[in-house]
Amino acid sequence: MRLEVSASARAAARLAAERIAAVLRRQGRPRLVLASGHTMVAIYAELVRLHRQGRAPFRRAETFNLDELRVAAGDPRSFRSFMDCHLFSKVDLPPERVHFLRGDAADPEVECRRYENELARAGAPDLALAGVGVNGHVAYLEPGRALPPLTARVRLSASTRRRLASQGMRPVPREALTMGIESLLATREVLLVATGREKAQAVAAAVAGQVTPRCPASFLSLHPAATVILDRPAARILSRRSRS
Repeated sequence: MRLEVSASARAAARLAAERIAAVLRRQGRPRLVLASGHTMVAIYAELVRLHRQGRAPFRRAETFNLDELRVAAGDPRSFRSFMDCHLFSKVDLPPERVHFLRGDAADPEVECRRYENELARAGAPDLALAGVGVNGHVAYLEPGRALPPLTARVRLSASTRRRLASQGMRPVPREALTMGIESLLATREVLLVATGREKAQAVAAAVAGQVTPRCPASFLSLHPAATVILDRPAARILSRRSRS
């Protein structure tokens, strides 16, 4: 696992965007797994800036998103709405190459299998962008005794629901659909980004702790091409340990 600590959250976002842009400039059809959430806002703003400079072309890309709440795609709470607002509407990504879980699917198990089939048909994604929750979750794989290996319906933890509420979401859904840990680890490269002091404990557990479903993000340390990008507040516990 490669660790990079930036001077600020903005610098971390810029570094992450540059890495994604490099994948987008490759020949062929770059395949990305994308995340939503507060940390991603700055990253997507940087990607849009690079796109306008001609350095982040999306016209050949194909995207999959990590997860979706159990709401309709047009619901303003949905992650599809988030992606449309912060990225999709601002770049030249063909709509037919956007893959998303249908959060309001009548049969979530059938929907999860459909998504896994789409992932399989596309082939291994080139890069997965992920964040980490304050409780150590990645995608919506919440801490527990075991993690679903493939895309699955999950129940959101109380701490995750409180955080969504603190960010202005009302009402907060109780469930989500999420890629599984095996699906996430099947990508060729993983980019984990965390900023802010409140993420420091989860980052330390994920990067320097045991691999355990009690901290789902810790499984990313098993990936042979994982990079963790942090700002200084998010790295504060790791920095303290390295000095001791």
